[in-house]
Amino acid sequence: MTNHETYIKRCINIAKNGLGSTRPNPMVGSVIVYNNQIIGEGYTSTYGNNHAEVNAINSVKEKSLLKESTIYVTLEPCSHFGKTPPCSDLIIKHQIPNVVIGCIDDNVQVAGKGIEKLKSAGCNVIVGILENECKAHHKRFFTFHNKKRPYIILKWAETADGFIAPNTKNEQKPVWITNAYSRQLVHKWRTEEQAILVGTNTVLQDNPSLTVRDWTGQNPIRIVLDKENKLSKDYTVFNEKAKTIVISNNEIDFSKNVAQQICDVLFKNNINSVIIEGGSKTLQTFINENHWDEARVFTGTILFKKGVKAPTFSGRLVSEEKTITDTLKIYRND
Repeated sequence: MTNHETYIKRCINIAKNGLGSTRPNPMVGSVIVYNNQIIGEGYTSTYGNNHAEVNAINSVKEKSLLKESTIYVTLEPCSHFGKTPPCSDLIIKHQIPNVVIGCIDDNVQVAGKGIEKLKSAGCNVIVGILENECKAHHKRFFTFHNKKRPYIILKWAETADGFIAPNTKNEQKPVWITNAYSRQLVHKWRTEEQAILVGTNTVLQDNPSLTVRDWTGQNPIRIVLDKENKLSKDYTVFNEKAKTIVISNNEIDFSKNVAQQICDVLFKNNINSVIIEGGSKTLQTFINENHWDEARVFTGTILFKKGVKAPTFSGRLVSEEKTITDTLKIYRND
C-alpha cells in the first residue's frame, strides 16, 4: 500500500464517525500530512455544520505548515455555497499545495468543478486513490444522486424453516425469531440510515415504534405505507418520537410500479437511505421491481412449520456471521 493509499484509508476510517449524523450530506473524511506525519484530520460534522476539510484544517495547530502539506479527502471538495462555504476555497486560502482525492463528486453542483478550481489556483491534484473503496463508502450519496432514489436496505428475520411470521398472532406475548443481540444490532442500523419504511399490516399487527431504544443515536424518519388511509393516529408510529411520512393512494398509484413511486416520494423528501422493515409483501414489492441495494437477513433457530413465507430473492452474498445463536447474512444487488 502506497503512502497515498494509507492516508486515504485513514480518511475512510475516520469518516465513519459521521455515519447517521451527516445526512443528507456525505460522510467525508480528511487528513492533512506534513513531512510524512499527520498534523490534522477531521470528518463531516452534523448537517449544516463544518465539512471534513474545514475540521481537518482547523485541527492543525501550526497553520504555517499548511503551505507545505498535502490534504487527503475521500470525496472531491465542494465548490459551491450550500449550508457552508466551498471547501475548495478554504484549501486555496490556506495555500495547501497538494490535494489527493479518493473519488469525484457526481453531484451536478460539484462534478469536477472543485478539482478545476483547485488546479486553476495552482494546486497539484491527484484523483482516484482507492477510488472503489471511496465510492463504496459513499454508496448512499452516490445512489441518491445517480439513481435519483435512496440507498435501499432490505431487512428481515426468518425462522430456520423459512417463515417471517406465524399464521396467527399471539396477543399476549410476541414471538421473537431473533435474540436480543440481533435486535440491538437492528437498532444500531436504524441510527445509521435516514429513514425506515413499513407497510400497513406491520403497523396493524405489531404497532411498532420504529425508533432507537437499544442504541444511542438519531431516530430515523418513519415512512408508513397506508394505501387506504385506514391507520388512526393512535398507533405508536405517529407519536412525537420521530417524524413520520405517510404514503397513501393520495400520493401514489398502488396498482403499478409501487416501489418506483415510493422512491420518487423519498427522493423528493431528500432521503438518501432507507431500511425496508415491512412485511413479506412490502419487501417482495421492492425485490420484484429490483429496487434494492442490500439485504440483511437474520435466521433464527426457532421453527414455525407454517406461516408467512420469507421473501424470495437472488443477490450476491458478501458476508455471513453469527450473533450468538442467530445467523446474519448480508447480500448485495450487483
